[in-house]
Parts: sequence; structure tokens; C-alpha cells
Amino acid sequence: MLWSRSFIPTMKETPEGAEIPSHILMLRAGLINQVMAGAYTYLPLGLRALKKAEQIVRQEMDAAGAVELLMPALTPIGLFEQSGRIHAFGDVLIKFEVKRQNRKVQMALGPTHEETITDLVSHQISSYRQMPITMYQIQTKFRNEERPRFGALRTSEFIMKDAYSFDATVEGLNKSYDAMYAAYCRIFERCGLDYLAVEAESGPIGGDASHEFMALADNGEDTVLHCKDCGYAANQEKAEIGSRNLVPPEVPKQSLQEVPTPGAATIEQVTKFLKCPEQQMIKTLIYVADGKPIAVLLRGDHDANQGKVRREAGAAKVELADPALVEQVTGAPIGFAGPVGLKQPIPIHADREIEKIVNGIAGANRAETHLTGVNFGRDFQVTQFADLRNAVDGDPCPKCCSKLAVRHAIEIGHVFKLGTKYSDALSARFLDQTEQLKSIIMGCYGIGINRIVASLIETCHDANGILWPMTLAPYEVLLSPVKVTDPATKEATERLYSELTAAGIEVLLDDRDVRAGVKFKDADLIGIPLRVVIGERGLKDGKLEMKWRWSKEAEWIDVASASQTIAELVIDERKENQRFRGR
Repeated sequence: MLWSRSFIPTMKETPEGAEIPSHILMLRAGLINQVMAGAYTYLPLGLRALKKAEQIVRQEMDAAGAVELLMPALTPIGLFEQSGRIHAFGDVLIKFEVKRQNRKVQMALGPTHEETITDLVSHQISSYRQMPITMYQIQTKFRNEERPRFGALRTSEFIMKDAYSFDATVEGLNKSYDAMYAAYCRIFERCGLDYLAVEAESGPIGGDASHEFMALADNGEDTVLHCKDCGYAANQEKAEIGSRNLVPPEVPKQSLQEVPTPGAATIEQVTKFLKCPEQQMIKTLIYVADGKPIAVLLRGDHDANQGKVRREAGAAKVELADPALVEQVTGAPIGFAGPVGLKQPIPIHADREIEKIVNGIAGANRAETHLTGVNFGRDFQVTQFADLRNAVDGDPCPKCCSKLAVRHAIEIGHVFKLGTKYSDALSARFLDQTEQLKSIIMGCYGIGINRIVASLIETCHDANGILWPMTLAPYEVLLSPVKVTDPATKEATERLYSELTAAGIEVLLDDRDVRAGVKFKDADLIGIPLRVVIGERGLKDGKLEMKWRWSKEAEWIDVASASQTIAELVIDERKENQRFRGR
């Protein structure tokens, strides 16, 4: 491809509103153009990278035994009502109504396709002999993202590979899951990503077990807890905390006293007012678990983990109580709840750290009042102690004696063991070997194609621009003739371009009649892995200058054998991204 015949609108300055490197560089390098918040046009270079990511995903899914199909973006609302996810998605679901003849039809743009694929299978699979089978698609998804930001990392419209496995047994599901897990590892390795597979919550998808694949990035919005010694990794919603010394300090217990705390409702306000550390505070949160109120106690400097609370309460759904219910249960407005003297007797679940607080401070269940000298056992009882908080940096690893480290990351893939959640709801059943009717056992496996490209750029760039691995680069080789009007330069460039193209190498020829400095700046910005400079001086000596994008030093190669040398290097680098990984 000739630069002059493509569309590569590079920019010198940082675009307004672009916050993180991947967003800035995708705009500056002419990969994308914003249409509105959360929606982008993929320009030629960006589309080529996106298609390469798609192809890697498709190759590995096919190799893992999955079969491809394509489902519509439109989904009837009735399917989401059957599965119960219409409420779980809430405003994220883009719903609308269309008129067809004399009736109105309610539908949505698919945020994902569990309902559609399960509905298909419910009509087409009826025997254990038709399973196992895994089907996938690469399709555009739509979600009403409340705060679209960070360019292609958080958008309302995006391209996703979603796959669904269907098995007759749990053992079959485990095999399907393992096959997809292994395929994901190969995909992200081929894409040149530094990734981590972590234990995860299933969220609104549902299911029993899941793993997220994370690209480690300083600007990642997800938080991962990782143990470098044993390899344990989980996202913050799922991360467990290892055993701790929970023996209370041996200090005299103070008497319980009420203290007026006017205008102090938050932990920060109370600790400032009473001049005490946050670790001495007993934070009391009122939740609603399957419609019934419960109290959750945490140390003042810790945050509740709603997934852990839900599992400990044995509930399908948990959410914070509204102010009216909080006052009804505690007798006080939000900010003044405490475990001593609740107005209504409700279950009290406490994080394990509460066990070692002596002479704590808690809300008095009275407006603008707190209690000091609060002690477990004497002043309040607990229904159950459990790990109910978010893990933090330095917490003990649950698998070994080392400490967990917090790392920021971008989610690029997610695999779930769904079980029968959707097959039960949508009547996807089969006859087993004994002619018994059973629900099909499902798995779900998603990859954000756009996120592969954006995450790669977010984690692989320097001060001058993008660093592409050969496997995702829009083009593999960039030819940069220094003076396009020079006959000898033009002849050598055209010959090399033709020979490389004939050898199957993807070449971008910068045929613009501009200064060499402009070409080199743009070359670094768009990040094509291998740049070849054709200059008058070098040609006189029978040499061309060749430089890997991530290398500081260039090397000289012979003009006569240049096409063969370059082609061999490119073909070798395609296999494992070895030079890119060793940069």
C-alpha cells in the first residue's frame, strides 16, 4: 500500500479529551476517529490491526474445536425477560420499540448473546448425542455505557468474540472450559500481550466459576491481587485473604460511653472529630439480602466486598439498604448505625478483623451520636465471622505465606462456567442415555477484540509512538525513501516494494514528497515493526538502513539481497514475536 493512496491522518498534538496513552496514540496515529462519546470509526490502519486480532481469535477458536456462526444484533425483549436479565442489565441495555403493521415490537441491541444462543439450542439440540458442541461468533455488541472514556477501552459499541459451550455433564463442561482457557492463553500470547489469568466473579452473566484475562497496565480500571511467589491471582471482587493474626491486644476494656458527634457521619469526619485512627472504627452497613435486612461490620479503613457478603449471607441478590430502611432497622440516619442496640434484631455478619478490635468506636444508632469503648462479646454479638472485605496490597496470600500485591489491569477476556442458569430459563433440555430429560450444561467465553488492540497500545508504546508486535501490526514493513524524486532511490524502492509484496510481506510505502524528519516521526508514531530507509548515500554503497521499531540502533543490509533478508526476518518474527518480547 502507498501512503499517499491510504488514509492516515496523523496528528502532532494530543487531542482534546484524550486521557490515557492508548486513546491518545490511536487518535494521533490515525487509527480511529471519534463519532461521539463511546463510538469510533476505525480508519484503515486501525481496521487492519483489528482484523488481525480477529483472525488470531478465529484461528485459535477453530483449532480448539469451536464452530462459527453469526447471530443478529437485534434481540427480542422477551428473551431477556425469560432469563431475568432485563433487570440485571438495567439502563445498560439499549431498548427500543418499533412499529410493525398494527403492533409494537419491543427489542434491544444485544449486549451479549446468551439468550439468543440458548434459544437456538433449545430448538435444535434434544439428545446427548449432539453434544459436546461449542459455537462462537465475532459480532458487534451494544451497551449504554454511562461514562464512555479511555477511547476504545470503554465504549457503547464494540466488537466481541463470544463463544458458548453445551455439554451433557459437568465433566464435559470442565473439558470445554479447559479447552477455551487454553485457547485464550494462545490468543493473548500470539497478540504479544503481557496478560494474567485471574479468578473472577461472574457478575450479571451468572454461573459458578470464572476467570478473567487481564492485560497489566498502569491505567487499567480493574484491580488485581497477585502473589508473585505462588502465582495466585484474582480480581478484587473475588480475591480471598489468607490467615492473619486475629488475637486481640491485651489492653483493659473501657466502659461503653455515648459521645455526641454533631455533623460527623462519615469515617473521615468521625475520626477527625474524635482524633482516633480509622482502624479503631467499627463500620456498620445495612444490606438487603434477598429482601431481608442484614448488618455487615467492617473495620473503618476497609471496604465491603459485596460478592463475599452475598455468598456469606447465602443470598442470590444483595444490595445496600435505602435510607428509609436503614432508619427503620437502626433508629438513626445513615452514618450513625452500630452493632450495639439495633432497633430490629437482624443477622450480623462481621469481617474477621472485627475480632481483634478492642475499645472500638461505632455509631450509637442515634443521630449525631457515637459509642466509644465498644467490645465484641460484651457489648454485641455476631451471627457469623467471615472474610467480607476487599483485599488490599500487603494482605496475606490465601495459598501460601507470601503477601498479595495490587496490580492495575485491563480486562481483555472472560470465561464462565454457567451451569444451567440459561438452559433452565429458556427450556434448553435434552434426553440423556437413560431417556431422562435434563437441562443442558453451558459455558460462556468472551473476548473484547477492540480491547486487544487498545490494551496492546496502552502497554506497548514509548515517547514517540506505538510499538506493534508483528502479529498485530497494520503493516509489517515500512519503506521510507528519503528523496522520492531521485531516480535511483525511486527505482530501488519500487523494486524492493514489488519483491516484498510478491513474497507475501505486508508493506506500507511512504511515497510522500516530504522531509525525512516528518517521515521518521510518523513512522515512529504509527509503529510499523520494521522500517527500511532507502537513501542516496546508502545506495551508492549498495546498502539500505534497517531498524526494528523498538531498537535504538539501526543496521545496514545489502541492496542485492534486501528483499530476501527482510522477508526471512518478518516470517520468523510472525511465529513467536521473539524480538518484540525481548525488546
